[in-house]
Amino acid sequence: MSEFTPLVLTGDRPTGPLHLGHYFGSLVNRKALAQKHPTYLMIADVQALTDNWDDPQKVARNVREVLLDNLALDLPETTTIYVQSALPAIAELTVFFSNLVTLARLQRNPTVKAEIGQKQEKFGVGGESLTYGFLGYPVSQAADILSLRATIVPVGADQLPMLEQTREIAAKFNRIYGEVFPSPETVLSEGSRIMGLDGNVKMSKSLGNAIYLSDTPEDTLKKIKKAKTDSITGITYDPEARPEISNLMRLYALTQEKSIQAIAGEVESMRTGDFKLHLAESLNAYLSDFRTHRMQLAQNEDYLQEILRKGTQKANEEAQKTLTQVKSVMGIRYF
Repeated sequence: MSEFTPLVLTGDRPTGPLHLGHYFGSLVNRKALAQKHPTYLMIADVQALTDNWDDPQKVARNVREVLLDNLALDLPETTTIYVQSALPAIAELTVFFSNLVTLARLQRNPTVKAEIGQKQEKFGVGGESLTYGFLGYPVSQAADILSLRATIVPVGADQLPMLEQTREIAAKFNRIYGEVFPSPETVLSEGSRIMGLDGNVKMSKSLGNAIYLSDTPEDTLKKIKKAKTDSITGITYDPEARPEISNLMRLYALTQEKSIQAIAGEVESMRTGDFKLHLAESLNAYLSDFRTHRMQLAQNEDYLQEILRKGTQKANEEAQKTLTQVKSVMGIRYF
């Protein structure tokens, strides 16, 4: 078995600016991981088009927003940020990999099945309306990961079936043609899961229940004031009986960098309205440096373009090396 250099691949879909769910759920861990290993950070615009195919300009606009959100983290210099669509090798690998996966296997993928169910529930979309791009998402994701021969992929629990399918594709390719790809290691994100402010189980751009990292302090205060709670007196942590107020307590603890137990006594006697003001103040203080840095970065368009250009060029060179080796072991290099 060949030895592969440790390499992290992570990224974001540019369907909107990133929010607190992203920050506490993955970005904090992303920075810690990038401090240990060389990291490629993909802005997954092609993936975003699978359910925004009718509004590509929205995706294009949000590439810049996602770039700013990541740069404001002060990631290590060993982090390479690039745009997915600018790597043609990914598209070619997707075609090759598509021959290694049956339609039935794609339809059994739990993540795909869950997302299809969500679309049917929200939009009444039937199977006849599903696009090839949407169903084939796990194959293109495998190409994203394997194009750079990433060995470490941090994901949330809902993405574990996708990574399992990537490992299947890598193993099958290696078995049939020759060893080219590693079997990527999954690093399960240990970040805190943040509910939406409307009480939805997930903070989401599409549901409009999120606090964005780029929000102003005034916007943050307004959103916190409107956050769903309950009619029970006092502020107590009980995720089962009081999920909404418990979520706000979790946010407060994170911004104070303390445990739930440590802040419980501080807030238990507060009225809900007072606690919300307290939370907004804490949250704005916590994000102050990040937001200031982000605004400064946004003023330097040349710098942003250079970061993206250099990162994409580097990633493209590495992906082309992989593609050359793939074609070589498949016996389809003709000149």
